[in-house]
Amino acid sequence: MSSYNTILVSQEDATQWITINRPNQLNALNKETIEELHKAINEANANVAVRVIVLTGSGEKAFVAGADIKEFADFTQEQGKNLAKEGQEKLFNLIEQSNKPVIAAVNGFALGGGLELAMASHIRIATSNARLGLPEVSLGVIPGYGGTQRLAQLVGKGKANEMIFTAGMITASEALQWGLVNDVCEPAELAEKVTKLAGKIAQNSSTAIASAIRAVNASLTHGVNGFEVEIDEFGACFGTPDFYEGTTAFIEKRKPNF
Repeated sequence: MSSYNTILVSQEDATQWITINRPNQLNALNKETIEELHKAINEANANVAVRVIVLTGSGEKAFVAGADIKEFADFTQEQGKNLAKEGQEKLFNLIEQSNKPVIAAVNGFALGGGLELAMASHIRIATSNARLGLPEVSLGVIPGYGGTQRLAQLVGKGKANEMIFTAGMITASEALQWGLVNDVCEPAELAEKVTKLAGKIAQNSSTAIASAIRAVNASLTHGVNGFEVEIDEFGACFGTPDFYEGTTAFIEKRKPNF
């Protein structure tokens, strides 16, 4: 396992925990952090012992409180465009297209790039003290790491516009109401809740879950027929060892061993 400067990586059973570890900067995303997250997620995807990836932030205040603005405050238009393009390709799309499910354990502030990181994940569990928002327009810019697209997909166009235009934060309970997060718990319960959820996922077929991720993503990809992708992915499952084990276990009335 690689060593890192801005993140911590640990494995518990079949779950790989990746913790953004810049608490003095409220875990803000800088270039190095994005590079390290890119590497850690690729390593987790390549590790057969890992079935679920969890992203979280160190400390109790923040998941990720945004991007490190000092890094790009003097950028030109072309540099700004490249910043968004590289970030989306290197990290945010990588997470969304990960062949292993990614859970965002949102502890505290998830703002700007932090909320975009959580939205790129497949499932979001937030603490009751979490605050979520996209404040970019208050800085004279817009969300650039997929935020305008994924927020609208998750909460609808009207609510996404409201959140982006006001640059305001919403509470964890509001985020749950709008479908931005899957569940809310007390801060002390977050690790246990996420561990239990990851354990349930890990019991199932990893190849089937990877197929499901591709099929669900297809439904949100412009110009792609998600139903066609589902048909192809469904068929592809039939030739796998997991399909044989799952169906055999069902017929033999036992739990499958994937």
